Amino acid sequence: MKRYILLSTVCLVLWNCTGRKDVQNQDSLKMIRQVDFSHVKITDNFWSPRLDKHVSATLPVCINQIENQTGRMQNFVNAAIGKGEHSGIFFDDSDVYKALEGIAYSLINNPNPELERKADEWIDKIAAAQQEDGYINTYYTLTGLENRWTNMDKHEMYCAGHMIEAAVAYYQATGKRKLLDVSIRMADHMISLFGPDKRHWVPGHEEIELALVKLYRITKEQKYLDFAYWLLEERGHGYGSKGNEGEWDPFYYQDAVPVRDLESISGHAVRCMYLYCGMADVAALKHDTAYIAAMDRLWDDVVLRNMYVTGGIGSSKNNEGFTDDYDLPNLEAYCETCASVGMVYWNQRMNQFTGDSKYIDVLERSMYNGALAGVSLSGDRFFYVNPLESKGDHHRQEWYGCACCPSQISRFLPSIGNYIYGISANALWVNLFIGNTARLAIDGNDVILKQETNYPWDGLVKFTVASNRPLSKELRIRIPGWCKSYSLSINGKDIYVPVEKGYAVISNWKSGDIISLNMDMPVEKVAADPRVKQDMGKRAVQRGPLVYCLEEIDNKKDFDRLRLTASTDFKVQQKTEFLGEITTIQAVTGEQRLLFVPYYAWDNREAGKMKVWIDYQE
Repeated sequence: MKRYILLSTVCLVLWNCTGRKDVQNQDSLKMIRQVDFSHVKITDNFWSPRLDKHVSATLPVCINQIENQTGRMQNFVNAAIGKGEHSGIFFDDSDVYKALEGIAYSLINNPNPELERKADEWIDKIAAAQQEDGYINTYYTLTGLENRWTNMDKHEMYCAGHMIEAAVAYYQATGKRKLLDVSIRMADHMISLFGPDKRHWVPGHEEIELALVKLYRITKEQKYLDFAYWLLEERGHGYGSKGNEGEWDPFYYQDAVPVRDLESISGHAVRCMYLYCGMADVAALKHDTAYIAAMDRLWDDVVLRNMYVTGGIGSSKNNEGFTDDYDLPNLEAYCETCASVGMVYWNQRMNQFTGDSKYIDVLERSMYNGALAGVSLSGDRFFYVNPLESKGDHHRQEWYGCACCPSQISRFLPSIGNYIYGISANALWVNLFIGNTARLAIDGNDVILKQETNYPWDGLVKFTVASNRPLSKELRIRIPGWCKSYSLSINGKDIYVPVEKGYAVISNWKSGDIISLNMDMPVEKVAADPRVKQDMGKRAVQRGPLVYCLEEIDNKKDFDRLRLTASTDFKVQQKTEFLGEITTIQAVTGEQRLLFVPYYAWDNREAGKMKVWIDYQE
């Protein structure tokens, strides 16, 4: 049986810190290999409409803003000819790269000649803006190249990292390497300036580290992995404080101690997530177990003491990040969309090291709540900040001056297939429950894995695995931390199998079998850790992976005085033409009737108050 404890704002999350297998093969400490989303065709009724909206609404909004409403693309045009002003913020190049990465991911599973031509047009303009020595950054090109590489917090490496990620994605999608070659020249330019026996550098905003690992994997050039490692090792030695004019808060920039000695999260939430992703990727390839030990400590600090029930992180607007442990305000909660996406990225990597489902539990929580709330049901409006309470004055916008979140969503949504499956030496791993058909090559076998489900509204999931030859692997199916009761069957016959680190281990199965997992999905009243003062005397409502909230539009009478009690009765109802076909929860307490909707769906109707944490009376 699983053991559960109460997390900072999360009840019923799996806690299992048993030993790990550290070595899978000679080149990586990761025991599980991610199944790339290019092999996964999503077909379900929950995510498919969102992927359709990504193509029809999200990408067009990003393209229009970048080309017509802001000066982001014009900055590249101006930089290419060396004339004109730079418009916007100094890191705006990154939004172009992230949107381009989103285009590339969309093209992988949804070929679109017109969209590909648009991407090629952008890449031509980007390439034209590159300097002869390989440097590319429109802000410094247009405001004074003599000032480049003088301020570690001007995001030069951050922008370069997003360009590298876009370049790798577009090369994988199309085989075209123009942007990849631009990225290689920029990476070589940076390596010529920084490194052992050269200049010190601590990037103010992490991102380049994980991007360089992607570049290494594509090019097989060891120098890119070594440079990523060197950049991580630069932190915590005072180089940032000495190398910049003005203030440099080492805690805000994750520069207070060497990364291998980190014990608690601090500073800017998104920067932390990118740092930990970079550490995970480098640790796997450099066999640095000290990095992994540090991330184990950091994960405990983030999840047990600094995470919202929505999987959001970063409570403070002042630093877009963290304050004291258990300081989790609701109305003022920051919970940047990019940070929730970062939690998905990081927890997926941690799962690969350990095969422990607790990381996927957090990934799923962040994905379905904190990240998904970042985009409207129509796909064309975005949250930067995701509070857990609103007075009716917080709304999604089409774009932001700092537009990292819209462009982040544009690249995250089409890649969600990355997180469904994994493969290890002895097992095929099922992490998420999303209707799909995956075509895999495993140990020389052609394998088709089909998953059918109405998740997250229903707990029944059916799997069919077809292989051209017998497949000598276990099937490991995650039993979510929120699930208290479930059954498993093969071809209609109940089976009882061991559960290891939160995965049901099915050893005796054959090609063509229909394997069913049926999870009970009751409504839960979730209590916060008593050290979270803002949630004392309150409860949140959760069903399956979804956190629910109250909106004033559905509960207009005495909204500020609504409450739950120990005797509240919950009724679940499917609504096919309401907020994109959802399951609502009605809470009945005497004469009081409350209607809860999924948190991700709030603010898609008329303005009004909202809250996740509800007053509670025993």
